[in-house]
Amino acid sequence: MGQVTPTDRRAALRVGAGLVAGGVFVAACSGRGDAPRGERAGVEQAASSHASARPLAAVPVPRAFPRYPAQITEGPRTRPQVALTFHGAGDPAIARALLGEVERAGARVTVLAVGAWLDEWPEMGRRILDGGHEIGNHTQRHLGINGMAEGEARREIVGCAERLKRLTGGIGSWFRPSRAARASPLVVRLAREAGYPHVLSYGVDSLDFTSPGADEVARTVLDGVRPGAVVSLHFGYRDTVAALPVVLEELGRRGLRAVTTTELLS
Repeated sequence: MGQVTPTDRRAALRVGAGLVAGGVFVAACSGRGDAPRGERAGVEQAASSHASARPLAAVPVPRAFPRYPAQITEGPRTRPQVALTFHGAGDPAIARALLGEVERAGARVTVLAVGAWLDEWPEMGRRILDGGHEIGNHTQRHLGINGMAEGEARREIVGCAERLKRLTGGIGSWFRPSRAARASPLVVRLAREAGYPHVLSYGVDSLDFTSPGADEVARTVLDGVRPGAVVSLHFGYRDTVAALPVVLEELGRRGLRAVTTTELLS
């Protein structure tokens, strides 16, 4: 990867450490965190009030990109852009911390939200869109969709799509299968029938869900990233928050801009 100084790493890790001390983090993206519900509700109410002051974001609608295959792993290598994509689940406090880091850097990302997460934290749909990001479908329960029977797999896709439509006015810009980098032919077909022309995969896996440490998350991303890259990351992991400022700073140093996946392919 490019040169990242020890000072840069220490600064980023201090950001993560400060958030840990504040009780922000959870152990996994599907967890709910240890903070009492009342405390989380206070954070949610304050953030919701802030979000309500912003104009309503555009309705997320899937687009077909005829030059791209049914499963997309990367965009064009001819422009200095990359797409950082996040699996959306976990305590919303960590999601807001990640989105805050992204927005301070002037970047935009794609969030593939789990439907059950949106059921519990419905205000996160608008928070993502109002930040200039895009939202997509990561199934309803985040189970192994490729191993499901057709009816169950369809319910996973449609269930999340219905929640997105209720919360945002649209079914989301993208679909990504749960617990799999690639969708089976059946899941590709079911996603298309639900209104998603493409399955959004990725070419760079941060492996942040293994909690390898912030330095390792940053190294893995920056070693693999290049113009047109689609990167897989997760909400819900302290290493990701701590690594993100380093990643964004180094992308900027390389002349690469983090944009939504739709912008990357447009």
